[in-house]
Amino acid sequence: MRLKIENLSVKLSSQSILREISLEVKEGEMLALLGPSGCGKSTLLKSIAGLVPIQSGDILIGERRVNELPPEKRNAVIVFQDLRLFPHLTVEKNIRFAMELQKKSERYMKESVESLLSLVQLSGFEKRKIKELSGGQMQRVALARALASEPDILLLDEPFSGLDERLHEEVADLVRSIQREKGITTILVTHDKSEALRMADRIALMRSGEILQLDDPQTIYNAPKNMEVAEYFGKINRVGDRLVRPSRLKPVRGENYEIVEISFLGERVEIALEPVGHNSDTDPKSGRLFCTMDSDRFYAEGYQKGDRVNVEVGNDFNYHSSVQ
Repeated sequence: MRLKIENLSVKLSSQSILREISLEVKEGEMLALLGPSGCGKSTLLKSIAGLVPIQSGDILIGERRVNELPPEKRNAVIVFQDLRLFPHLTVEKNIRFAMELQKKSERYMKESVESLLSLVQLSGFEKRKIKELSGGQMQRVALARALASEPDILLLDEPFSGLDERLHEEVADLVRSIQREKGITTILVTHDKSEALRMADRIALMRSGEILQLDDPQTIYNAPKNMEVAEYFGKINRVGDRLVRPSRLKPVRGENYEIVEISFLGERVEIALEPVGHNSDTDPKSGRLFCTMDSDRFYAEGYQKGDRVNVEVGNDFNYHSSVQ
């Protein structure tokens, strides 16, 4: 189901949280709302679900304007960071909850619970108590419960942030796989740029209740509209009138730059370069460039701190030339 937001503004306690937000999420798309704490990501999610009042603008799910509809009539379901499972109920009863409210038949609910648990890879967990589950298993139960109501819009409010790195990736991959299989229009709120780049079809980078840029991951990373967007996704170099990521710069033997720092990052090495003759005492950062290389290649080529190099710029991306 398509989601469309037009000129949405929200105030909470007289403070402006969202400022005339407009965006459209295509049917079956996963959109990531990315940005620092307090930028309005979760408020936008809750506005869509009907959990916070809006001051102006429209929210359309499909062709239906839902501004005045209560949360239970919107068919937009949130999975919160704290999951909000019922600890006194079993896995089965947690998943059945939404279906019982919809007065589904006993046979339908039984078959649905079995199907959903299979989908989230928890077959046989029906009678487990929530307190008996690991963090990753609870995340899967929360997802199954959300899917049980057959939502038009799935809203994920930083649902993986409480998991360790391995479980984070495992559950995130499962969610993405299910989302694609089911074709559910989904919005993911996150402050993790790597998660957004890896999972989303498009990313809306937010700041102070506004959207700075809305684009697919490759474009927002490699062709940022301004320096603020560029720097959010990591180091950026100014090369002439272009913004260039360190991965697009290649050091080659030469005389114009000196290698001043080498940072080993596992599979990659980050190299800091400064123009030869640069006075680092008076202006330590001016003119500095950063490159990244495959570690094996870097060490095979024998680069060391103090070496002289030149820099080649990859031209396989069309970088924006306007720098603000």
